[in-house]
Amino acid sequence: MMAGHSFSLGSRIKLANGLSMPQIHLGVYLTSGKDTTNAVQWALEAGYRAVDSAQMYHNEREVGSAILAFIGSQSNTSSLRREDVHFTSKLASNVSYDAARKSIKQSVKQSGLGYIDLFLLHSPYGGKAKRLESWKAVEDAIKDGEVKTGGVSNFGVKHLQELLASKPRIVPAINQIEVHPFNPRTPITSYCQEHNIVVEAYAPLARALRMKHPVIISLSKKYSCTPAQLMIRWSLQHGFVPLPKSVTKARIIANGDVGGFEIDGADMETMDGLDEYLVTDWDPVDCD
Repeated sequence: MMAGHSFSLGSRIKLANGLSMPQIHLGVYLTSGKDTTNAVQWALEAGYRAVDSAQMYHNEREVGSAILAFIGSQSNTSSLRREDVHFTSKLASNVSYDAARKSIKQSVKQSGLGYIDLFLLHSPYGGKAKRLESWKAVEDAIKDGEVKTGGVSNFGVKHLQELLASKPRIVPAINQIEVHPFNPRTPITSYCQEHNIVVEAYAPLARALRMKHPVIISLSKKYSCTPAQLMIRWSLQHGFVPLPKSVTKARIIANGDVGGFEIDGADMETMDGLDEYLVTDWDPVDCD
């Protein structure tokens, strides 16, 4: 668990491959066009240094353009460089080695960023053989310098066990899954942490479906924070990397401003007890 006042948007987490990445990423799921451009610009202005995109989001180009525009702009007083901003994308579907390899190259081109910091298999769909082939394509993309770090998304324990049992050249550094107090997914997160796989928490705000929950309201008052800040802080204190999504400037700023308080142990346990297996989107973790 991290110390209460040590977190800032510049804080980074160490990965198994020796690299590191920011502890909060802006999520851009279901954003497009100008909304994407604005959200990325506002986030970078606020101090975010990571953006989570995907082929399925159809906004890799807008995210990359917004990052490059900010780096080149007069408002970039901190002299940010490309390597200071962490960009994630994900493979739309596991089809074959060749399809995945081609798809990764296309994502690099779409983003215009020269390389992708983190590339994930978006889901375990497609079956074992296609998953393992797709992972080999990620390994080769890393070897060829197109991708810095490889990981997976929506993988259950059995999918992770299968991948590790295949003796991969590169072990996935990340598993990105839906995680929040109403769906903590303890079996998966525990397995990941035992195997030095960082958990990225998508939908860390449960897509605003439980913002009025009495426990969330009560604790957010206690800690003088917003319900969203409370849920992001919960995620950070578990060692997860939350990906809060918003297209509203004030919320983007607030969601990153979570360094000024720490949830105490008893309240963390109370929040851990809110589990209702709330799935806000899709849930591939048990597929074959």
